[in-house]
Amino acid sequence: MTAHHDDTPAWPEDAVEVGRILDAWGIQGGFKVQPFSSDPQALFSSRRWFLQPPAGPSPVPAQRAARPLPRLLKVTHAREQGALVVARAQEVDDRNAAEALKGARVFVSRQSFPTAKDGEYYWIDLIGLDVVNREGEALGTVSDLLDTGAHCVLRVRRPDAQPEARADDAERLIPFVDAYVDAVDLAGRRITVDWGLDY
Repeated sequence: MTAHHDDTPAWPEDAVEVGRILDAWGIQGGFKVQPFSSDPQALFSSRRWFLQPPAGPSPVPAQRAARPLPRLLKVTHAREQGALVVARAQEVDDRNAAEALKGARVFVSRQSFPTAKDGEYYWIDLIGLDVVNREGEALGTVSDLLDTGAHCVLRVRRPDAQPEARADDAERLIPFVDAYVDAVDLAGRRITVDWGLDY
């Protein structure tokens, strides 16, 4: 008797959602991906894309949804096309297979991301960091970031915010620029800013 071994790699513990498959592209199994960043380097950094079904109702018609969603795509080709990424994978050999991926959420291992340059940070690394001011007063925890075009803004949830509080009562918005950010300590999980408690 031969034991069956599943050669699909385990789901990475540091998996980060980096995009969503929009639709098929061409007739030979290509597909279009909407990256979640204006710089899609995270998608290009790994040839192993892990998939999860879309959150909410599936955009795939019932007859195509019968095809099981692969857990892993081994990407053979990926390139930018305008604001999207077009890709091919070993597991997707025709348009029908590509259409069955529609809506799938794409994850890659954080470990595979390109190394950030000095003074640059991935959003995923900033979320969850504690924010303190120069006086050491706790301003809250980074819950998300906003991209305003000119620069990013930290959304900092106040430490005393009630769970049901509206966003404008529960958070501080701090521009993520040198004028206000003194230091980012990823290892210490802390950002120090020039910002007052009453701002």
